[in-house]
Amino acid sequence: MTLVNVVNHARQDYVPWPLEIDHIVPKSKGGTNGEENLWLACRMCNFSKSNYTHGYDPLTGRRVRLFNPRKQRWKRHFHWSKDDVFIIGRTACGRATVVTLNLNNLVALTVRRNWIAVGWSPPKN
Repeated sequence: MTLVNVVNHARQDYVPWPLEIDHIVPKSKGGTNGEENLWLACRMCNFSKSNYTHGYDPLTGRRVRLFNPRKQRWKRHFHWSKDDVFIIGRTACGRATVVTLNLNNLVALTVRRNWIAVGWSPPKN
């Protein structure tokens, strides 16, 4: 079974550190250890998310819930830039998630460019 981070489509075998189990709703905010509240996150996303459940949409300034990979579809909230390097938020939720999780940080962009160069990206699904 290939482990994949749902938000940035990072495959476990393509990243240099283990994907981490993250709580969608942090335990510090009442989240549980139930499977419905857990997902795989890369270390950088997990660190950036911290214990946030909400973020601010940079377009509207509204505070909105972050993307929930257990309940929401990636394609509804995000899409790839024309060069397949940047993750772009389609919705307030998507935009707030991109900013809060820092999905387009320098390391992520460099890694994605390298994945594209060897044919590992963009994701097929």
